[in-house]
Amino acid sequence: MAAPTPVHRYKELAVAHKHRRLTIAALLATAVSLAVPGQAQAANPYERGPAPTTASIEAATGSFATATVTVSRSSVSGFGGGTIYYPTSTAQGTFGAVAISPGFTASQSSVSWLGPRLASQGFVVITIDTLSTLDQPASRGTQLLAALDYLTGTSSVRTRIDATRLGVMGHSMGGGGSLSASVTRPSLQAAVPLTPWHGTKSWSSDRVPTLIIGAESDTVAPVSSHSEPFYTSLPSTLDKAYLELNNASHSAPTSTNVTVAKYSISWLKRFIDDDTRYEQFLCPAPSGSAIQEYRDTCPHS
Repeated sequence: MAAPTPVHRYKELAVAHKHRRLTIAALLATAVSLAVPGQAQAANPYERGPAPTTASIEAATGSFATATVTVSRSSVSGFGGGTIYYPTSTAQGTFGAVAISPGFTASQSSVSWLGPRLASQGFVVITIDTLSTLDQPASRGTQLLAALDYLTGTSSVRTRIDATRLGVMGHSMGGGGSLSASVTRPSLQAAVPLTPWHGTKSWSSDRVPTLIIGAESDTVAPVSSHSEPFYTSLPSTLDKAYLELNNASHSAPTSTNVTVAKYSISWLKRFIDDDTRYEQFLCPAPSGSAIQEYRDTCPHS
């Protein structure tokens, strides 16, 4: 065989160099493909929905389409039935769940506006009727827990819920009930008492991250004898916050209220979903004409 000419040798070297470049590119591509899953695993697996903005958490409807299920009183035990609001798609995974109780003499209709509002942000929500409209806060706390157990155990939406990520809310005696529920079940991830009323003033044994929303002009559960001492009594080591609505009455949380929704969503997202993207709305302390006062234990752990 004839010896290779300089031209042939050049072509061979060029081909070899091309193959070497392709091999390096393939190795780099493989390295990137292997790194991406690792990065995905390192990210918070509970994040639901797009990165939040002030506009997105103040909006009447979030990014999730929702549906409802009516829960009859006769079909459950431990609480008086209610309405479930839930995201229709589980493409992003399961969701945290929240139970919400009305206050003294009230029905679920007084807190029903929160159902679709929270569900459209990526939660399964049940607004409950209590066994009696005259039930006291401790009983309402027990009923909130019964509602969560129903949601995660036998409800038609149970497969949509992550039973390890649960929270409670409530208005007035229902807000006091959410404090009672938190002490009874410290595994809860978040509580949001709304203009809460309770005969017990000290909650030093509470271990659940808690946002208390009071109202400056509340004459039913004045902040000086309810919301403020409740907040102060919570452990200093606890993730907690106190928001006082400016010039607002006891019933402020019973109808659409952007401030109540905005900070409730942020708190639930931060602690039920462990979504630190919402920390920006809680720390540093927010301000504005709708807020009379805000206290917190920022930064949250």
